[in-house]
Amino acid sequence: MEKATFAGGCFWCMVQPFDELPGILSITSGYTGGHVEDPVYEQVKTGETGHYEAVQIEFDPELFPYERLLSLFWVQIDPTDAGGQFQDRGDQYRTAIFYHTHRQKQLAEQSLEELASSGRFQKPIVTSVLPAVVFYPAEEEHQDFYKKEKKAYKEDRKQSGRDEFIEENWNA
Repeated sequence: MEKATFAGGCFWCMVQPFDELPGILSITSGYTGGHVEDPVYEQVKTGETGHYEAVQIEFDPELFPYERLLSLFWVQIDPTDAGGQFQDRGDQYRTAIFYHTHRQKQLAEQSLEELASSGRFQKPIVTSVLPAVVFYPAEEEHQDFYKKEKKAYKEDRKQSGRDEFIEENWNA
């Protein structure tokens, strides 16, 4: 089993795309990359802890290769937005791939380079590829939010503009 950690803006929107796929064992919403130990949501959402909202995925690489995770990650985000994602603004909503192994680093950097040279986006790709650091699971109410709070999740996602961006830039 391996771990993959992705920051793609609001962590509520980053669980469902990976959930319930063969080889995905668990997905945890949480915080990583900051300077405050054991942060809580109220701290992170201020943007002052340095943390990213992220998901950590435990997966079986034999059933779901890391390359496939990367492909699925990219199409969930706007990789050209350095100020957050969609309606969620601030450093806590930046995008990043946090690698856990040298191989993950190589594959992440390669996928970023391929996207940057593809011509899909006019603006530069600003998603970072960073070493994995301590990951703090978010509070229970943030885990599997899209399942527990279906109505609130659907409304937030609808208002965010994420789905329109995906349709226009990735599904076109």
